[in-house]
Amino acid sequence: MAYVDWMIRGKKFGGCSCDYGCPCEFNARPTHEVCEGFEGMEIEEGHFDGVRLDGLRYGAIYRWPGPIHEGGGIVQGVIDARAIEEQRDALFKILGGEEQEPTTVFNIYGSTIEKELDPVIAPIEFACDIEGRTARMVIPNVIEASLEPIRNPVTGDLHRAIIRLPEGFEFHDGEMASSRFKGTGEIKMDRANCYGVLTSVAYGPYGIIDD
Repeated sequence: MAYVDWMIRGKKFGGCSCDYGCPCEFNARPTHEVCEGFEGMEIEEGHFDGVRLDGLRYGAIYRWPGPIHEGGGIVQGVIDARAIEEQRDALFKILGGEEQEPTTVFNIYGSTIEKELDPVIAPIEFACDIEGRTARMVIPNVIEASLEPIRNPVTGDLHRAIIRLPEGFEFHDGEMASSRFKGTGEIKMDRANCYGVLTSVAYGPYGIIDD
């Protein structure tokens, strides 16, 4: 099937309420049964059918009552307030799973969502240092989130770990980190010292674009 030509490339990070490593990455059940989390991305380079998306950001906060693949999730997406109407429409289509295969990250997660709250248009404070394994995202009245390196519980030294998923649909290589996040809007949550991941990735109509 032919799709509109689109691509988004940039730094992305997220976290969830599970232990470091995230059981989902190993086809296991969530650490605490319920799965709560967030993600954010800054598009360093992107386009959708002639509409440039460079420099824009998006975020999301979500919750599932059990394993993600069992469904029943709730999500609220956020689009960068700097986006003009054409850019908003383009991002809504990409994040909503339009003009892409059903096996892409947006459609796979989307198929598990039971309730989608009205999207938010807001400024998104975003910083992501993949090598340093630190990140921060703040969206007023939605979420406050940060990542920092995992530390050795005995020595306090920084501990580096990488998950490599050659056939992953969300990322292929992810730097592990410790996440802290608080839902401050319609979806309430407050988590700390749990799974976090930072990655650089590109998506298109057929999924991850390998360099």
